[in-house]
Amino acid sequence: MDAFPATLEIDYPDRELNRVTTAFRMFTIIPIGVIMGLVNGSGSSGILFPATALMLAFRRKYPRWWFDWNVALLKFSMRVSGYGSLLTDEYPSTDADQGVHLSIPYPNVSALDQWQPLYKWFLAIPHYVVLACLAVAAMVCVVIAWFAILFTGRYPRGLFDFVVGVMRWCLRVMAYAFLLTTDQYPPFSLAPEPRRPAS
Repeated sequence: MDAFPATLEIDYPDRELNRVTTAFRMFTIIPIGVIMGLVNGSGSSGILFPATALMLAFRRKYPRWWFDWNVALLKFSMRVSGYGSLLTDEYPSTDADQGVHLSIPYPNVSALDQWQPLYKWFLAIPHYVVLACLAVAAMVCVVIAWFAILFTGRYPRGLFDFVVGVMRWCLRVMAYAFLLTTDQYPPFSLAPEPRRPAS
C-alpha cells in the first residue's frame, strides 16, 4: 500500500517549554481562537466541501484556489490545535508553518472517481466513531501533559506522539471525506505511514 496522500508531522519540542504560557494556555489561545472562528464562519467548517463535491461530480474539476484555500485553512487550524494541545508553545501564525508540517498534494482529478465525492463523508462514519473515542483519550493526555510541563518543563514523548497521531488520523479523514483529494480510504492508524502488509 502506498503512503496516504496527506501527512502531518509536528516537531517534538526537545527543550524546556514555557511554563507560564502553558499554565494560562486556555486564556492565551483566545485571540487566535477568535480569529480562527471568524475565518471558519459561524456554524461552518470553512472548508469548501459541498461546492467541491458538486464540482468534482458534475464538472470533473477542482479549482486550484479552492484547494489552496482548504489546505491553508487546515494548516492554520492544525497550528492552533497544536498550540491548544500544548504540542508547541510558539504562538500560532496565520501563514507560516512553524513546527507543524502538513502536506496534501493537489489531486489528479481525472484519476478520482466521479461520484465518490457525493458519499465519501458517509463511508467515513467508522472513522468518526473511532476518532470521537480517541479525541477523549487525547484530551486526557493533554491534561496529563499540562501537569508534566508545569512540573518538569517537558511534554512526555509518548503522550506527544499519541496526540499528534490522533491529529494525523483526523487529517487523513478530512483529506478523504471533506477535502476530497484522494479516493484512498484512510488507514485506521496513528502512525506516520500506513502499515504495509507482510510479504
